[in-house]
Amino acid sequence: MKVKTSITLSEELIQSIDEFSGQYKNRSVFLETAAWVFIAQLNRAERDARDIEIINRRAEYLNEEVMDALAYQAPL
Repeated sequence: MKVKTSITLSEELIQSIDEFSGQYKNRSVFLETAAWVFIAQLNRAERDARDIEIINRRAEYLNEEVMDALAYQAPL
C-alpha cells in the first residue's frame, strides 16, 4: 500500500534526482528505490558488524585451531 507524504529537499538534490529520474517512472519511484537500496546497505552493514564481532570474540580459539591444523602439515 502506498501512503502519500510530503518531504522537504534542497533544490540541488531535486535537480540531481531529476537528472536520473528519467530512468524511472517519476521522482517518487526514484526516491522509493533509493530508500530501499539505502535500507539494504544499512541492514548489510549491521549484519557485517555482528559477524565481525563474533569473529573477533572467537579469534583466539580460531587462531589456535589454525595453528593446530598447520602443525599436522609436513614441512616443505
